[in-house]
Amino acid sequence: MNVEFKTVEAYIASFPIEVQPILLQVRKTILQHAHEATEGIAYGMPAYKLKGKPLVYFGGFQKHIGFYATPTGHSKFEAELASYKQGKGSVQFPLKHPIPYELIGKIVDFRVSETLEKFK
Repeated sequence: MNVEFKTVEAYIASFPIEVQPILLQVRKTILQHAHEATEGIAYGMPAYKLKGKPLVYFGGFQKHIGFYATPTGHSKFEAELASYKQGKGSVQFPLKHPIPYELIGKIVDFRVSETLEKFK
């Protein structure tokens, strides 16, 4: 997909109707756990920053949801993420399985506290 999205709403709306509720719930989960985060588009996907620093990103793909919490967010939850395909700072949640929204929330909480700690 070579479209430059201006908003997260437009990004989500570009996906098949059956995937949109999943992306909306990922977005809602992130915003519930990162109240002060700013939302935008970076690297062609929804991106969240806190105090100007990258917090997390997510993206929709044909068979999975990609979640990016930098290497620290993933290394902290290594055991919980072990059953998912991963790369450095990324994890794939297959669409054919339940999305672990609670785990996403925990990772966002960790990234928020980690980011705020740097500003103390």
